[in-house]
Amino acid sequence: MTRNDRLQDNVNCEVCGSNQGQCFEIHLGGERHVFDSFECAMRAFAPRCGHCGGKLLEHDIVVGDTLYCSSECAHEHSAPEYERRLIPREQTNL
Repeated sequence: MTRNDRLQDNVNCEVCGSNQGQCFEIHLGGERHVFDSFECAMRAFAPRCGHCGGKLLEHDIVVGDTLYCSSECAHEHSAPEYERRLIPREQTNL
């Protein structure tokens, strides 16, 4: 029995729990992860939107150091921060 045969018999995908005989390992940061499909691996490692928390599986928008799933989320989340930085005209010496 090869190492791959033992892997197939003893583990299930950590995302969906399935083991259809095609599980594979990914080693990341010293940790071992087991998946039965690339879809499950992407779902496990995908970053989340900085506003709505949705998984980012496609292109994203970056504002500063935050990722967003859409321009709407980027605007809704970052607009209040920009508004807090604005100084009302009455408070300036202009």
